[in-house]
Order: sequence, then structure tokens, then C-alpha cells
Amino acid sequence: MFKLMRKLRTDQKGATAIEYGLIAALVSVAAILAMQALGTSLSGMFNSVATSVSTNTPASTP
Repeated sequence: MFKLMRKLRTDQKGATAIEYGLIAALVSVAAILAMQALGTSLSGMFNSVATSVSTNTPASTP
């Protein structure tokens, strides 16, 4: 019985799995934040290009 308790106390597999889970969660949150910032930046850039193209397009002649 004491051997089993000693073995369970020194087992680190569960702690390692939890650490990897926390690292994966942190990486995913950082990726989501980066993609949101990039999406906002790209949206502004495309809106600017669309406005520039629409205001500088010459009228078509028949």
C-alpha cells in the first residue's frame, strides 16, 4: 500500500499533461488576438483601396 502511495506521489505525467494544455491554450489565445488585429488592419486597407479605385475610375464613354 505504501509503495502505491509513494509511486502516485512521484508520478509527474498528469502535471506534464496539464502544462502542455495550458501552453496550447496560451498559444491559441495569442493566435486569435493576432488574427483579429490583422483582420482589422486588412479590412481598413481594402476599404481604402476600394475607395481609391472607385473615385479614380474614369467615366466610360459610349
